Amino acid sequence: MTMFRRRTRLLALALPVAVLLSACGGEGGEGGEGDGSDRSLTVWTVEDVADRVEAQKRILADFTKATGVPAKLVPVAEDQLTSVLSSAAAADDLPDVIGALPLTAVNRLLTDDLLDTETAAAVVGDLGEGTFTEQALKLTRGKGAQLAVPSDGWAQLLFYRKDLFDKAGLAAPDTYDAISKAARTLGRDGTTGIVAGTAPGDSFTQQSFESLALANGCDLVGANGDVALDSPGCAEAFGFYSGLLRDHSVRGNQDADTTRASYFSGRAAMTIWSSFLLDELAGLRDDALPSCPECKDDKTFLAKNTGVVSALRGPKGTAPVTFGEIVSWAVVKGAPSAEARKFVGYMMGDGYEKWLAVSPEGKVPVRQGTEDDPRRYLTAWKDMKAGVDRKEPLSRFYGEDVLESVMKSPESFARWGVSQGQGELAGAAAGQFIVPRALADLIGSGGDPAKAAGEAARKVRSLKEEIGS
Repeated sequence: MTMFRRRTRLLALALPVAVLLSACGGEGGEGGEGDGSDRSLTVWTVEDVADRVEAQKRILADFTKATGVPAKLVPVAEDQLTSVLSSAAAADDLPDVIGALPLTAVNRLLTDDLLDTETAAAVVGDLGEGTFTEQALKLTRGKGAQLAVPSDGWAQLLFYRKDLFDKAGLAAPDTYDAISKAARTLGRDGTTGIVAGTAPGDSFTQQSFESLALANGCDLVGANGDVALDSPGCAEAFGFYSGLLRDHSVRGNQDADTTRASYFSGRAAMTIWSSFLLDELAGLRDDALPSCPECKDDKTFLAKNTGVVSALRGPKGTAPVTFGEIVSWAVVKGAPSAEARKFVGYMMGDGYEKWLAVSPEGKVPVRQGTEDDPRRYLTAWKDMKAGVDRKEPLSRFYGEDVLESVMKSPESFARWGVSQGQGELAGAAAGQFIVPRALADLIGSGGDPAKAAGEAARKVRSLKEEIGS
């Protein structure tokens, strides 16, 4: 699954995938063949935007200086990762470590038997399991092994206008009932109740719906691995989402850009978006500035008057749930294990704050602290400078309640298929936009949600047979 990312990929023309950006070499450190080994590491990263690549180069240079282990960086576009990996495997030229890997990509590497799970487990043990959020470790485990080392994540959040909610005496929209009531109440006088993804061929629609579906106990597959999209919880989620967007939103297909524009203009009371919205909402990106009437005199008006809900719950949900993406460091089979263990340990230890600072609005720490200081990285994250055209700490714009909600979000992260070992199926289904297309038809036709869910389930079952999942 190629996850929605806010940033424009600037490296497409400037840096071919095969370019190696080398960090400074050293005298050689403790390697896989004993002291004095000068074995180097090749590190791939899907954080491939130009300024982020430069930041990562600096971190790798610091690693080499600290350990003596040379490391070179290769930026790879996320949507090219599968093909580039296939070519590298055929040429026997695989990397040693891959960074910022989304969950579905980690599961794909597992399927291809490319993961060094023993080294990943060793790093987690070195750092202390208790320093990670429990859910991050659960989502990065499979077949009894620690597949990769979870690094950070972003959450799909429900953003809402606190000023409008307070004026109307509405509770925070953290349940299906509260969301529906708010959309009905606030959808008047030029304001729409909610904006969220509806475009049929867009992963943004998948993510927006999945966040609400998970909240109602709707998963792609059940605990036994069978496709479960036609369950009562899923039928209810299909009906809730389609009715909400049909009756209390704007007409036409909505995507990441249109929903952001509606909320930023002050014409929407709620929107579902990722945590990448936080710096833009604060006016730190020139090509995506808040434009509400009040924003002319106070650019931070929307940020100050926005609340966020990270964990949602539907009528059939057993606990509040957050759709979230966790990215990880994966060690590839055949890598020099001692050096790889040292590198990933560094990136999650001495280099971790620098890594999070690359893009704090989209890098919520899943290692919350150290054994001596359990909240060290959470505390540091709040004061990291975010933004594109201007850099400011998020704590300057958002209250403790908002930041705490975002920081806690990884504790309730969930994803379709991953916990059941069906990440490959989830990625394939998302890539074919099975659910977004079903939702678009349902919103347009006002048909039967159970039939729509059943048809989507039928297509996923067919896909499951096709890929042998």
